[in-house]
Amino acid sequence: MSEVDELIAHWGKDAEILIEILHEIQARHNYLPPELLEELAPKLDVPKSVVYSVATFYNAFSVEPRGRHCIGVCTGTPCHVKGAPSIVRAIARHLGCKVGETDKTGTFTLLTTGCVGTCGLAPVVVIDDEMYGNVTQTSIQRLLKKYPAGEAPEPAVAAKAAAEDTE
Repeated sequence: MSEVDELIAHWGKDAEILIEILHEIQARHNYLPPELLEELAPKLDVPKSVVYSVATFYNAFSVEPRGRHCIGVCTGTPCHVKGAPSIVRAIARHLGCKVGETDKTGTFTLLTTGCVGTCGLAPVVVIDDEMYGNVTQTSIQRLLKKYPAGEAPEPAVAAKAAAEDTE
């Protein structure tokens, strides 16, 4: 049974459940692999364009591979005023990547977010599901050390290894 078949067996074949299935795929892979989206569309009897529209519309979804951990820096007004831009620059410098990119090790993807609703703790950084308030350029480096390095190889390397295993 394919992964998509398993998800449909669990969630049902109703097109209205598309977002829930996409959330589950994202949780499993940390992004939405195109091959799964391609397989999902006909099985839900939904045009591929609709699946891709939903997958690219919501910020919670990514059709590009992400690092093992996602760092979201709140850039809402209170966080911005209290130093979010300098926090973003410090993280980018530390990781050696830009906003929207993943570091070389595949450990972190740096993102910015709108307001996360904890303005009293500004500036706020969310790493995976953990929220950190009153973050400084110094404290963010300590926080990043709490998260283990990436374990998964680059998707192209993993795909090549999987192909070699089947030969």
